[in-house]
Amino acid sequence: MKINNGKLFLTTALLLLGVALCFGILSAITYLYPYFLKEELGFSALRPLHVSTAIFWIILGATGCIYYCVEEYTQLRGNNTIAFLQWSLWIIAIIGILFCYTHHEFGGREYWEFNAIWAIPILIAWILFMINIIPLLSTIKKWPVYFWMWFTGILFFLFTFLENYLWTIPYFRENIILDMTIQWKVNGSLVGAWNQLLYGTAFYLMDKFDKKKTIGGSKLAFFMYFLGLFNLMFNWGHHIYILPTEKHIRYIGYLVSMTEWVFFLKIIWNWKKEVDTTRILNKVYSYKFIAATNIWIFLNMGQAILMSIPALNLYTHGTHITVAHAMGTTIGINSMIILASCFTFLQEDQPTNTRTKRLNIAFWMLQLSLFIFWITLNWAGLKKGIWQLDPNQSSFSEMMLGLQLPFQIIFIAGCGILVSLMILIHHLLFKIQKSAESR
Repeated sequence: MKINNGKLFLTTALLLLGVALCFGILSAITYLYPYFLKEELGFSALRPLHVSTAIFWIILGATGCIYYCVEEYTQLRGNNTIAFLQWSLWIIAIIGILFCYTHHEFGGREYWEFNAIWAIPILIAWILFMINIIPLLSTIKKWPVYFWMWFTGILFFLFTFLENYLWTIPYFRENIILDMTIQWKVNGSLVGAWNQLLYGTAFYLMDKFDKKKTIGGSKLAFFMYFLGLFNLMFNWGHHIYILPTEKHIRYIGYLVSMTEWVFFLKIIWNWKKEVDTTRILNKVYSYKFIAATNIWIFLNMGQAILMSIPALNLYTHGTHITVAHAMGTTIGINSMIILASCFTFLQEDQPTNTRTKRLNIAFWMLQLSLFIFWITLNWAGLKKGIWQLDPNQSSFSEMMLGLQLPFQIIFIAGCGILVSLMILIHHLLFKIQKSAESR
């Protein structure tokens, strides 16, 4: 029996999301109880465990989305053997990376803290992804905007991922300013690359729900595509504020990044007004999750504008404000798009009234918990930023004691995010299992 390529990757991504949430909650506990699991794991291992599994949720989720969208649009199936080999390499890499973290074996750079040896199966897996997807894209003569987004996102992810390992070459590793510049630049560019993959997926879903199908060929969407492409190449400027680089690099990066979000916001807003709601009744949760990105784009754009002001960036850099921005974009935007795809492709029938009520509660609990989580992280980050620049600052331990209330709120809100997403994950995995049994 042939496997469903998209379902294979989305199922794995959902499981990784569950694992990331558990590591996130354990990490939050260490802020309240510093000796919690200190001997077994400690924050030094829990943080990369959480961050890596969250990143893999985004990347594998985007991979599954693209397989579903491209195979549905072209009515062609990617090579199952290549897709399964690609998936197997990811599984090998993920198991190896998690094993190293739990045994305190590190050897990489920020956000990619694992030994570089595990980058090899990821690299090969991504090349196999290109081999499988690009021939399918090439069967369509006139590409809609999401085809271009997927194509360039896949290519630039490969390029940036390779750039991420320039530190293995002594010339780059031994120059600390050059090494830090490349690493922080890479982090921004990788986000830009998977944004292309996910924004393209969002546009595909909007076209799928709207009988007019105007987004795929619209001038506004193509303009945003070119902005996004420029963004993934140059928006990294704001990641290196504290390094001795030219100021215009930072300003250009932020300007483009903000402009991209403005147009994304505009496209979703126009679509929400024009879409025929009767056509999306069977995809109501897909619609809800796409609509939710509107709010989170707005909130994160406002925060990013403030963070781009050099005087304010001195307070925000290296604090929980940066974490709030990362969580707002990762959960509020990227994860919402993947969840919209999951409800589009994995849920083949309308949920019962009982399940509908449960899903509604989970959706709104997620939005409320995430907002409280986000706003409290900003509060904690602001307090730490003021402490950092205070010439008469107290000790670090005293400062951390003063953050106990926000940390408690963050933990409670994090539990809300955990519970709500686990309900959604359980529902989707149940649908996958039910679909498999029926065949």
